[in-house]
Amino acid sequence: MNVCILGATGFIGGHIARAATQAGWHVRGVQRRPNYEGAIPDLPVEWMPGSLSDVDTLRRAMAGCEVVFHAAGAYPQDFRRIDREVAAARAEMDNVLQAARTARVRRIIYTSSITTIGQPPPDRLADERDQYRAGSVRSAYFEAKFAMERLALRESRNPDVVVLLPAAVFGPGDIKPTTGVVIRDAMRGRFPVYFDATINAVDVRDVAASHIAAVERGRRGERYILGGHNLTVYQLLTLVCEQAGVPPPRYKLARSTVAGLIHLGDALPLIHLPENFRTFQFWQAVSSQKARAELGHTARHIVETVRDTVAWFRQAETRATTR
Repeated sequence: MNVCILGATGFIGGHIARAATQAGWHVRGVQRRPNYEGAIPDLPVEWMPGSLSDVDTLRRAMAGCEVVFHAAGAYPQDFRRIDREVAAARAEMDNVLQAARTARVRRIIYTSSITTIGQPPPDRLADERDQYRAGSVRSAYFEAKFAMERLALRESRNPDVVVLLPAAVFGPGDIKPTTGVVIRDAMRGRFPVYFDATINAVDVRDVAASHIAAVERGRRGERYILGGHNLTVYQLLTLVCEQAGVPPPRYKLARSTVAGLIHLGDALPLIHLPENFRTFQFWQAVSSQKARAELGHTARHIVETVRDTVAWFRQAETRATTR
């Protein structure tokens, strides 16, 4: 099978490329930066130049491919310009869909975000039935991810589209860490404090395996949460510190204090807090039952994920200092 991966130089996309290669598929990766191969220079990837803003390069990259993995969606961070960020994200998604139609791609596996899952009723965990409400969070990231997902699902017949929603993804190979910053900084002893919040953490290798499974097992127009383990921020930080051999965080910040600090940062024009931190009040536990039942999604133990991630960051630091 010939597959094209948008975002193959990134964290999740690189692991999808590795899993697809192991499945015996021919992998074509799209490069925005010439000669940059991310964390997968060892793989036999056919690299082609391309940009989400250029439909012609996307069409050429997709030509002859049955399946496109779209793991290169926008990652907007400017909540002060939400309308502009959403418009840009929608334009990129429209380019991907248009190129796929022209190239006669059979299926798109779109890597969306857990942020498109809304708040559940009080008697169960959040799942695919829960839709994010547009405008309910002051976040360019939340709004852009929701807009792209809606557009992809609306056009899910030509080609058909399956939407995957990874939770907080950790693991080795995180060359440009986003959520991985939590593990990287905690292992360096840079988290003396913590606050109450619950997340769902999943290993990137398990996320990639379920992307491969979705090619044949995913249902058109459906979305699937790819989660792992529901745990508190304190539990995650403690696991990281145990694996790294550093003291765990000692001081707890009240949620109201954290919210106040975020509000203060939002009021100062020169301060740009990461969107995933700004929206901590909307983090939540989730259920992956649908993905387990239909895709065969599994999640390895969180200790293995943390251990391997800490080891990878340490190796990356060693390589950087010996260059």
